[in-house]
Amino acid sequence: MNIGVILTVVTYVSAILLVLLILLQQRGASLGAGLNGSGELNTERRGLEKSMFNVSVVVAVLFVVSILAMLIIG
Repeated sequence: MNIGVILTVVTYVSAILLVLLILLQQRGASLGAGLNGSGELNTERRGLEKSMFNVSVVVAVLFVVSILAMLIIG
C-alpha cells in the first residue's frame, strides 16, 4: 500500500465518523427555547456527552490533517 491510499482511507473513515458523532450529539435547547420560549439551556457537558464532544474534536483534527497531507503529498 502506498501512502496516498492510506491517507484516502483515513480521510473517508474520519469523515464518516465525524458525521455520525455530530448527528449523535444532543443539544439541551429545543427549537422553542431558541425562539424565546421557555426552555432550559444546559451549557456544561458531562459524562458521555463530554466524551463524544472530545472524540469529535479529535476526529475533526484527524480529518483536516489527512486532507492537508493529501494536498501536500499529492
